[in-house]
Amino acid sequence: VRLMAYPKKLLNDFETVALDLHPHWWFFAEPVAALLASLAFGIASLVIDVNDDVQTVWRWAALAMIAVSAVWLVARYAKWSTTNFVITSDRLIFRSGVLAKQGIEIPLERVNNVIFSQTVFERMLGAGDLVIESAGADGQQRFTDIKHPERVQKLLHAQMESNEQRTYQNLGGAATDVASQLEKLEGMLERGTLTQEEFDRQKAKLLDS
Repeated sequence: VRLMAYPKKLLNDFETVALDLHPHWWFFAEPVAALLASLAFGIASLVIDVNDDVQTVWRWAALAMIAVSAVWLVARYAKWSTTNFVITSDRLIFRSGVLAKQGIEIPLERVNNVIFSQTVFERMLGAGDLVIESAGADGQQRFTDIKHPERVQKLLHAQMESNEQRTYQNLGGAATDVASQLEKLEGMLERGTLTQEEFDRQKAKLLDS
């Protein structure tokens, strides 16, 4: 069951979601490890034969550690459930935050390059990082704990190609948003999909329409 899917009300008209991911389960590794260690310490405090004073201190310390670890795990789960890595027909969206929200949006036509990286251990787990190089002000964004990043990379490239095809189809159409189509053409020029000559020709055609 998917929790906290990306809100449809935040999508543009005719925009569709191709992928909506929460972080990989490895996102929980640290708080789960802390909780298991706290439980192990708690068990040890019950079975190890020491004097009563020391055992009492150990038990209270174990209870405190278990409580802190449990709170950490709940907080991490809340963050996981409200973190979305989304690829739509028009853009890439990253959104996170339980109460205060923060996010990144990159139009597909502004994406210049998509790079995925995995360590050997991450490859065994099916997790990794994605680096998105874009023509925006930030230039490069890294997204961590992505499930099967190589598949996400392929899907993103496929959506970029579909977006470009729609741009060509919409050129000269009666309902064309000129500013939006010009922005898409500029993104294609910056990625090298269009030559300067092709860009100038398509731009003139769009403005004449």
